Amino acid sequence: MLDDLIREREKKLAHYETKKSAFPAAVRRTTSISALIADFERISSSGEAVFVAGRVFAWRDQGKIIFADVRDERGKIQAVLNDKETEEIEFIKETVDIGDFVEIEGTLFVTQRGEKSVKAKKVRIIAKTMRPIPSSWYGVSDEEARFRKRYLDLLLNDEVKEFFRKKRVFWDAIRDFLNAHEFFEVEMPVLEPVPGGAEAEPFMTHHNALDEDFYLRISLELPLKKMLVAGFDSVFEIGRIFRNEGIDREHLQDYTQMECYKAYWDYRDMMRFVEAMYVSVIQKTFGTLTLTRNGKNIDWGKPWPIVDYYEVFKKESGIDLKNTSLEELQKKAISLGIALEGSVGEGRLIDLIYKKTVRPKLFDPCFLVNPPVVIEPLAKRMESDRGRVERFQILAYGTELGKGFSELNDPRDQRARFEEQMRLREAGDAEAQHIDESFLEALEYGMPPAGGFGMSERLFSVLVGKPIRETVIFPLMRKEK
Repeated sequence: MLDDLIREREKKLAHYETKKSAFPAAVRRTTSISALIADFERISSSGEAVFVAGRVFAWRDQGKIIFADVRDERGKIQAVLNDKETEEIEFIKETVDIGDFVEIEGTLFVTQRGEKSVKAKKVRIIAKTMRPIPSSWYGVSDEEARFRKRYLDLLLNDEVKEFFRKKRVFWDAIRDFLNAHEFFEVEMPVLEPVPGGAEAEPFMTHHNALDEDFYLRISLELPLKKMLVAGFDSVFEIGRIFRNEGIDREHLQDYTQMECYKAYWDYRDMMRFVEAMYVSVIQKTFGTLTLTRNGKNIDWGKPWPIVDYYEVFKKESGIDLKNTSLEELQKKAISLGIALEGSVGEGRLIDLIYKKTVRPKLFDPCFLVNPPVVIEPLAKRMESDRGRVERFQILAYGTELGKGFSELNDPRDQRARFEEQMRLREAGDAEAQHIDESFLEALEYGMPPAGGFGMSERLFSVLVGKPIRETVIFPLMRKEK
């Protein structure tokens, strides 16, 4: 059936091209359809000619008169063709299909039914479609098909289109907030000789011109910290990062991340800053600070409480991190059904247990602060407790929505922690961090005390209550069989 429809369109294309091109380069267009509608009274009363360009979404042939709905990105208008006033109308009837892009020359008028329309004098095809557009996309139940052909989902579903416009507002609001506070936006390399800044498994690629293997970055952190060494006080980047990990409701392999760093701040300063930023961004994106999730209202405008990592860990897991052992952590992990593959160090065990016991319980927005140093290689130690670090995580809805800390700027301590991470890698932990000698060298030139923070587009997906793949226009998919 589809093949028959395609062959029919191919015949119409061949027929049309006996007279003119079905894919011209130049198009005459007065303005967008929405702008025409907005200025309809003036233009229609003047009688001036207009040129409308868009895609045909409906074609109602009533013999001597044709009513067609033409749409562009933001507007729709009815075009009226008739035997007396439209040139080559029979040729147009024989060649135009629903889905074709057309250019219409005519004048604006209102039909007897009161519909704002354009009376067509000339119609020409400016892009012929070879496949019919589905008449109903809403009923498609195959999620894979929607993701693979997202362009059809966007074309036919205004709700999806508006959703991605809202995502644009979200990122613009973040950028505007940072710019308003005089953060300097930079673009750091995507390819790195050593992956760093996070505990994640990287993708690898080969650079032919340099004949070297490189990694796709898993974080924005280390190059941005080098900018602090370079004398910049406030820097940020919004960019793509890549992690060769599993797919689930909250994780993708490539996604957009924002990281910012501010010299002469600590994590307390950064906590105050990002709370204000989140409140501003949520208000601008959703028009309210009260969002509903799982039937429960959350007011993001209320002050966020500070939750101590050790206290809540002991409450929810029964383990006192001030007095525990690797064996006790292993037993607890096994009792929770956590698979311990290969060599899992103390830090990884604590993190796995936390994700099972603590994280799901934190539904209202809060700051989770001061975890053990073994789970955070890049944060500065607390002066009052050298076994813990000055780190905060933003928790809400039972998941993590951002992380920041007082940045470690002591190159001796940083080297020791990198070396411990490498011991874990050699023991089989594929996500443990590498030693980055170029970063350590930069630290040796001196980096000021600083606060840092990072968040990803997971925040948007959680706020709208959708799996993260739903919030990406073209998520990565397996090849079709």
